[in-house]
Amino acid sequence: MPREKIDLPHEVEYISILDPGGELEEKLEPEIPDDLLLKLHRMMLLGRRFDKRMLNLQRQGRIGTFAPIQGQEASQLAAVAALEDSDWMVQSFRETAAALWRGGSMENMLLVYGGFFQGNEIPEGVHNLPVAIPVATQLLHAVGLAYGIKYREEDRVAMVFFGDGATSEGDFHEALNFAAVWQVPTIFVCQNNQYAISVPRTNQTNSETLAQKALAYGMPGVQVDGNDVLAVYTAAQEAVERARAGDGPTMIECVTYRLSMHTTADDPSKYRDEEEVEKWEARDPIPRFQTYLKEKGLLSDDDIEALEEEIQEEIQNAVDRAEERMEALGGEAVIMFDHMYAERPPYLEEQRQAFIEEEEATNG
Repeated sequence: MPREKIDLPHEVEYISILDPGGELEEKLEPEIPDDLLLKLHRMMLLGRRFDKRMLNLQRQGRIGTFAPIQGQEASQLAAVAALEDSDWMVQSFRETAAALWRGGSMENMLLVYGGFFQGNEIPEGVHNLPVAIPVATQLLHAVGLAYGIKYREEDRVAMVFFGDGATSEGDFHEALNFAAVWQVPTIFVCQNNQYAISVPRTNQTNSETLAQKALAYGMPGVQVDGNDVLAVYTAAQEAVERARAGDGPTMIECVTYRLSMHTTADDPSKYRDEEEVEKWEARDPIPRFQTYLKEKGLLSDDDIEALEEEIQEEIQNAVDRAEERMEALGGEAVIMFDHMYAERPPYLEEQRQAFIEEEEATNG
């Protein structure tokens, strides 16, 4: 028999609707209600300003380390905006803005980063899973949720976020394989911010795109400009509609950039140069979206100024409430050591005693 080319059902599409200067490709513009556009803008600003405030708090020693989101607001918010409240959102450790959109509170986030497990409580009726720190493990949780949705014949989907580094983990491949075999309603959203901590994407994989990894498992993979709100929303909406219709999972690769550090324990100047950062700063999703909204007559410079003041007050109130709760909880933080083992191992007991001594020294 002669060699024959196998006709595969999928190919990778790239979506970009707003260029870095905010210029619109009109024929691709999605139909998004004005109130949703303005909510997206407000939440992008809130995510960015809260991120900056948390960085200041961390540098002052008032909270612990966290993962900044600067530059990735569009890839998070435009994706979750396509979900219904009844859908599930499964996050990694960098989806601050997405969690706020889905009903999370700044107060609880500050509690978590302050070392208080009480901040991990998910509000009643909010279909989010807690933050997952181990890389890629949350993808399997999302597939499990989606399997349950399909089994119960519910009109829901599960959207899971992860970074480009997660695509190098076995859990990623297992999750995509299971999701495709079972044809469950999962939307995999990869925030490709170019670095897995300090490892550039080019050192992780020789694939032209990350989205094409979905094709090996028999599901669509699409790549979008992750700093383009309209492109991300379009891809997410199509994937959600496909999942609801019973047509299975989709992977979306959002090409974006982490303008800040991996976590506050990281020094990005050790592995990337300022010229690269400046190139991506010119693609900042917030000014781009603001230009679009101004062109539509939905936003003005005065509106932005008023919104900035409103957001700063909202953030300050959240910080005040969080610090009041931290003070009230006080030494209760030590109970974080009490629920890990039935019998605490010696090394953990040493850490517990060191923690108590440090707390006593700090509080006089």
